[in-house]
Amino acid sequence: MADTHFDLIVVGGGPGGYVTAIRGAQIGGKVALVEEKHLGGICLNWGCIPTKALLRTSEVYHNMLHASDFGLSAENVAFDLAAVVKRSRNVSKRLNAGVGHLLKKNKVTVFDGRGRLNGPGKVEVTADGKAVASLTAANVILATGARARTLPGLEPDGKFVWTYMEALVPDVMPKSLLVIGSGAIGIEFASFFHTLGSEVTVVEVLPQILPVEDAEIAALARKRFEKLGMKILSGAKVTGLKPGKDSITAAIENEKGETSELTVERVISAVGVVGNVEDLGLETTKVKAERGMIVADEYSRTDEPGVFAIGDVAGPPMLAHKAEHEGVICVEKITGIAGVHPIDKLKIPGCTYCHPQVASVGLTEDKAKAEGHEVKVGRFPFMGNGKAIALGEPDGLVKTVFDAKTGQLLGAHMVGAEVTELIQGFVIAMGLETTEEDLMHTVFPHPTLSEMMHESVLDAYGRAIHF
Repeated sequence: MADTHFDLIVVGGGPGGYVTAIRGAQIGGKVALVEEKHLGGICLNWGCIPTKALLRTSEVYHNMLHASDFGLSAENVAFDLAAVVKRSRNVSKRLNAGVGHLLKKNKVTVFDGRGRLNGPGKVEVTADGKAVASLTAANVILATGARARTLPGLEPDGKFVWTYMEALVPDVMPKSLLVIGSGAIGIEFASFFHTLGSEVTVVEVLPQILPVEDAEIAALARKRFEKLGMKILSGAKVTGLKPGKDSITAAIENEKGETSELTVERVISAVGVVGNVEDLGLETTKVKAERGMIVADEYSRTDEPGVFAIGDVAGPPMLAHKAEHEGVICVEKITGIAGVHPIDKLKIPGCTYCHPQVASVGLTEDKAKAEGHEVKVGRFPFMGNGKAIALGEPDGLVKTVFDAKTGQLLGAHMVGAEVTELIQGFVIAMGLETTEEDLMHTVFPHPTLSEMMHESVLDAYGRAIHF
């Protein structure tokens, strides 16, 4: 067998794990990556990428149904569910192969199997219950990701009650669907199935859908969802599920304690995720796990010297881009690269790819006020933007939040077409500690959706031009 001693072992080949392994190899380390199932992890194979492929299909389908709005005609518009799913899976398959190529190109040694700590600096790899290799390294990074959370009485059964795994490869297009949870995962699936014709009901236990978003943006998104025909019950919870022959009935309790029943063909449980901390051999080290997450500091260091944790398994925000950057910081800190500093979680953008899209970075208006900031808030609606009108996408809003005293950009929040591509402009601005004056004197190209970003900044200071 090949040499089994390395400078760095990464356990988990998702976005955080494979990026970390590649960065470690770039720096000059001898790196091993252990992955049990799929290179690219949940994100590439069962999350971020395949859901975007599905949502792209629903977007095209929506536009075909509204072809007359653009002076076009399209008759007998339909879809082939099996072909839709096949395209999504092929997108993931292609990228999975790409990750393998990148690892090989960077001379990362990949071990197919499950990695488990066997004391500090030791990782045992098994596959199908058989030993594959015993690896050693000065440093081990755990990047084992997360899985769907389940609630008592609402457990997925793979038939009537789906997690995101089953929802990505549906064998039927349900005529009616209940989505439990209105975070990014829940809303994206609700948007996909609703656009393709399902009668969708979303139940959210909190008063606001998209709970991590700015309240004003979430309210506008909800208004748009409901205008399109989606039913949303907030401040409500599903207390039980009763499967029948061809359907399932949910017991729903509202904020007043009143109960009702809803019968649907399928249910999607999207009540969050929990870190994969089990069977990692943590007990053979000083590594601690609390509430389904490994305890780690700002540089991903655990209580065991030489053992680190990054990405979803190390806690929120549970986003692929956070995992990637966290891993890069971790491995650069390990190797002593100068100028490494912890990730600022306030500057990590969040994107939800529903219709309309939602994107944000930094503090919400309410959070900024709660932290004691005197704020100036700017708003600019899509209906005031020429490009948005030309695209046939007049519904949306760009909102900016500034510190009134310093001009610091505290947060930016958007709902509307392509905002997941626009948000990076504000992310860069925050990273460079740009003030309102800098943004107001930046020249944005015309005609573009990005002009609304400029106008929102101007509006915060009473200088908006086009609305």
